[in-house]
Amino acid sequence: MMGKFQIRTDLALEARESYEADDVRVRGVRVEEEKDAQREICTTIVHIETENGAKAMGKPVGTYITIEAPNMSTPDEDYHREISEELAKHLCRILGERRGSVLVVGLGNRDVTPDALGPDVVGNLHITRHMIREYGRMPGDLEKAGEVSAIVPGVMAQTGMETLEIIKGIVEETNPEVVIAIDALAARSTKRLNRTIQITDTGINPGSGVGNHRNAINEETLGVPVIAVGVPTVVDAATIVNDTMEELVAEMDRSASMQRLGGTLGTLDQAEKHQMIRELISPHLNTMFVTPKDIDETVKYLSYTISEGLNIALSDAQPDREKPDGGRG
Repeated sequence: MMGKFQIRTDLALEARESYEADDVRVRGVRVEEEKDAQREICTTIVHIETENGAKAMGKPVGTYITIEAPNMSTPDEDYHREISEELAKHLCRILGERRGSVLVVGLGNRDVTPDALGPDVVGNLHITRHMIREYGRMPGDLEKAGEVSAIVPGVMAQTGMETLEIIKGIVEETNPEVVIAIDALAARSTKRLNRTIQITDTGINPGSGVGNHRNAINEETLGVPVIAVGVPTVVDAATIVNDTMEELVAEMDRSASMQRLGGTLGTLDQAEKHQMIRELISPHLNTMFVTPKDIDETVKYLSYTISEGLNIALSDAQPDREKPDGGRG
């Protein structure tokens, strides 16, 4: 009765979880998990190793690192510093030795707050390319730093050009070793909004999470490796209804008088629930995307957190992991 529904999310972790919920193992997909209970940070690494795995997951072959921290959306500077260090650690692993010349691209629309993460991150970066080229590498902060340049290309409605066209022209002119693209993402779970950072070495499709597909920004289209860093800032209306329904089903299962109805709804898998919800809610709502009311302040904090992680990774200043208190204070 219900066709296969593709869960709308930019997070590889959530795509993987949809299979786990159905107790299905995907060939060609390997998952690692690291938990830091002291700092309340959980890191999941999804390796998509084959084309079969890529087709099943709906994501390109590559590595997807997801950092989850429940307190990421709170204004705790010490905690955000720890997240920045965790981000820098994984960025350094992906970058390897490719830190001599880096172009950072802040994707999104700075006039739309949930989509302003990329431009705000660029605004907080340590830009060094012009200084190094003008004065050389002097002792001190710039001695080991890579040449960092940055651009905020805007969106098609502002420029009349594909984002890829703008970035490609800059790459051809400046010849960076690697491009790092920062963008706001869409999640399938409200619990991950503003609490998750995804890093991937596969590049990015701007707008894919909200159904607004633009040309891919990746190594194939640019000719240089592309690392994408993003935070989910929006969910669609169907996701909110689904999460509410999950809570309703759980509550029904706990109530003897409601177990029959709850049990019936509970037999639907995740895709069937989403499909049913989309058929029931108004056509004017099923394309609506929602963001938390404090998104202005949250994006401000998160942009500093990500930019600090990039500054640490690109300055070759590795975070100190030996502090017995986990880096706080």
